[in-house]
Amino acid sequence: MDVPLAWQLAKLLVSIGVVLGLSVIAERLSTRMAGLLSGYPLGTAIALFFIGLEISPAFAAEGAVHTLAGFSATLALGGGYMLGGRRDGLPGVLMGTLTGLAAWLAAAWLLTLVDFDRLTGTLTTVVAIAVFLWLYRRLPDATVQPKGGFSWGALALRAGLAAGIIFLITGLAHVLPSAWAGVMAAFPVTMYPFLVILHLTHGAGPVTTVIKHYPAGLGSLLCYALCVSLTYDSLGLVAGTLIGFAAATAWLLAWTRGQAWWQTRHTGT
Repeated sequence: MDVPLAWQLAKLLVSIGVVLGLSVIAERLSTRMAGLLSGYPLGTAIALFFIGLEISPAFAAEGAVHTLAGFSATLALGGGYMLGGRRDGLPGVLMGTLTGLAAWLAAAWLLTLVDFDRLTGTLTTVVAIAVFLWLYRRLPDATVQPKGGFSWGALALRAGLAAGIIFLITGLAHVLPSAWAGVMAAFPVTMYPFLVILHLTHGAGPVTTVIKHYPAGLGSLLCYALCVSLTYDSLGLVAGTLIGFAAATAWLLAWTRGQAWWQTRHTGT
């Protein structure tokens, strides 16, 4: 199927716009807000929506079932990046990327061998979240001091990486089975470029902190993918996307309020 130029331009503009918007939020509002949005289904939403638009809503819905399990491969990517990217600067970014992608490919290949349904796909990632949270439990947190804003070069690199990944995922979806398309849609389209920029500007320490806390933010992604798998084929892309974002937002609000309640209870403030 030939993809109309208008769809390609829309895909490019949406991908770049999301990345630039996250960068502005991180710099102008708060790192806490940026951290919360890092677990929001932005890259996954773009990938699944355009897969549904370019191929079919049924294909995207079927792929979304494997997206539920595919977040486990994303966790493997983070762990691989952390192990390989211990050095600061470009050498650390390159080694982290190589080890992270190798871990992602190995996990993704194993996941595509399994015929997941919604329940088993969700449980697979829930178990993976618990395992990675346990593995990361003793890692120290590193703080980042603002350097006066993102440079245009950093923004361009981050936006370009995100847009390139989106085009690669949606392009490969035309020639690969729905299982692979779904797993690829779980790739951290917005987080990976953020890790690269953070690594280049602040070193490996803050990158480790982001990866450490990423598993706890996957709940909204699971909610989104689950809703899409249920609604794309029956209600259409627009309605399914809106329902998915509503579910992801509800989970995110519940999670943040639960964290606030827990901190208040244990600090007495």
